[in-house]
Amino acid sequence: MRPLPRLTLAALMFTLAAGTAVPASGSTVPTVHPDVETPALYDDEAGGNANGDDPAIWVHPSDSGRSVVVTTAKEGGLNVYDLDGRQLQHFAAPAAPGPDDEPGRFNNVDVTYGFGGRDLAIVSDRGRDTLRIYSISNGRLTDVTDPAAPFVFNTSQGQVNDGETAYGLGAWKDSTGTYALVSRRHKTSIGLVKLLAKPGGKVGYQLVRTLDLPASFTLPNGQSWTPCLEPDEQAQVEGMVVDQNRDVLYAAQEDVGIWRMRADLTGTPVLVDKVKEYGVPGTYDPATEECTPGADPGFGGHHLTADAEGLTIYYREDGKGYLLASSQGDDTFAVYRREGANSYLGQFRVGAGNGIDGVEVSDGSTVLNVPLGDFDEGVFIAHDGVNTPAEGDREITNFKFTKWDDIADELDLDVDTDGWDPRD
Repeated sequence: MRPLPRLTLAALMFTLAAGTAVPASGSTVPTVHPDVETPALYDDEAGGNANGDDPAIWVHPSDSGRSVVVTTAKEGGLNVYDLDGRQLQHFAAPAAPGPDDEPGRFNNVDVTYGFGGRDLAIVSDRGRDTLRIYSISNGRLTDVTDPAAPFVFNTSQGQVNDGETAYGLGAWKDSTGTYALVSRRHKTSIGLVKLLAKPGGKVGYQLVRTLDLPASFTLPNGQSWTPCLEPDEQAQVEGMVVDQNRDVLYAAQEDVGIWRMRADLTGTPVLVDKVKEYGVPGTYDPATEECTPGADPGFGGHHLTADAEGLTIYYREDGKGYLLASSQGDDTFAVYRREGANSYLGQFRVGAGNGIDGVEVSDGSTVLNVPLGDFDEGVFIAHDGVNTPAEGDREITNFKFTKWDDIADELDLDVDTDGWDPRD
């Protein structure tokens, strides 16, 4: 077993406030069905090593039906779809700068409005440890990344090749500027990155500060616990979303749970829910590259099965709404209140229906309350990590679009198409 790191003073200062609600005995998870899916992506040489991960929605300023969905496909780059799932644009990920270097690998994406009069899609390039920036006009994207944009977390190409690079991403805008919150692969770090206007209409950025979440934890029985991972890896964050009205960041630490913190990365983060596997010891086997779990001490949560992944917010008026999280390990999505202490409200699954397969092993997701074309009461879009029908042993992914009102009906949630406008 890997030696457990000693808990640092900084880690001791983090507050644990996990939810305690438990689903009723014998209860089943409600199932909704997708209405639209995007074309299949193939993670092999023939398919351009395209592996879907994260979606974001850009809302057209005058015709909601012309809004577009921007999605990442790792080495397959960036794809833009209309609301019927048809591909409109494709951007290749950057080539490796040298024969022994890592190529571009687009991981997460988010959209922000009104940066110097332009709407932007911001993408984390985990292969190159950079951000890629695209302006959006009339549903068309244009790459406006500053050619001199620096590495986010590293200082040399050699460090970038080690893979501890820009990973998860969430956009945020306040009175001081436009930012991206960026997590670091294989580390617990989150960075606050400010976007900068550059000559010629280009957009650059600079790292403002970082925050490190705990890598190990003191359990209620006084023992120290570290999630079982490969040697030299820490419990990373990928899924992130910012509550734009409250300047609050939610970050999903995959093997730990969901954190709430100030978006400027000051103050003390709070763990609002834990994965079921929290506190379970594990022994790493280098031969299989897998962890064998030990006895469960019973300190985990009840709603999230590791990994905790994509996070997104459904906004309602008066500061109300819902925080949605991908419970990747059991192919469901957990729903929490946006307000207050983020109390748990329920769980749902996106299952096969309407001639479309369901969602499994989901990474990123996004939800929007405003009417968008035929999705006149809002839409929920999720990455599907196991798209079917299967084609031999090819790894196939895509994205599924589901009506929000179907989810709301199943969980007795509200539909509020006027409560928030992402352009405001």
